[in-house]
Amino acid sequence: RIGPEIIKYHTDIYRRLRNTFRYLLGNLDGFSEKERLVITEMPELEQWVLHRLAELDEMVRQACGSFEFHPLFSELHNFCAGDLSAFYFDIRKDALYCDRTDSIKRRAVRTVLDELFNCLTAWLAPFICFTAEEAWLTRFSGEEESVHLRLFPQIPVEWRDDDLAAKWQKVRNLRRVVTGA
Repeated sequence: RIGPEIIKYHTDIYRRLRNTFRYLLGNLDGFSEKERLVITEMPELEQWVLHRLAELDEMVRQACGSFEFHPLFSELHNFCAGDLSAFYFDIRKDALYCDRTDSIKRRAVRTVLDELFNCLTAWLAPFICFTAEEAWLTRFSGEEESVHLRLFPQIPVEWRDDDLAAKWQKVRNLRRVVTGA
């Protein structure tokens, strides 16, 4: 089956993923390793995003090992649309646009955006191969090899923090109620 509604649905999914890459690329312009912070120097919200990356990394590796790609793609899309666009990017855009370039919060956000970019380009490359390659080469034109020749990034064990995740789930649930009201 295929028709206008199915095509529109998949176009919307693709647009959300592409917009995630555009946001990351736009806010990573000029990022250097001198800006990078370690996780212990970051605010809790950034630590939560890194925790989510650790959770997703586990799911990516399991899905690839068992050839279960549809649920993986759905989870990656939901992460980009829900956790990132509707939550994290919305909260941190002021820090990116208004804070001093050397502020801890802005540096933490850009460090997390760099990690997000590295993971998402690798994880989504099998699904949206041309877009992932375009994003990768846009950021690293002439410096890096194809995104399709990379291995999945190794996620540090210390990024996983289930207690922090539980706390932020409560915050997100409360935010959802307040936003709805």
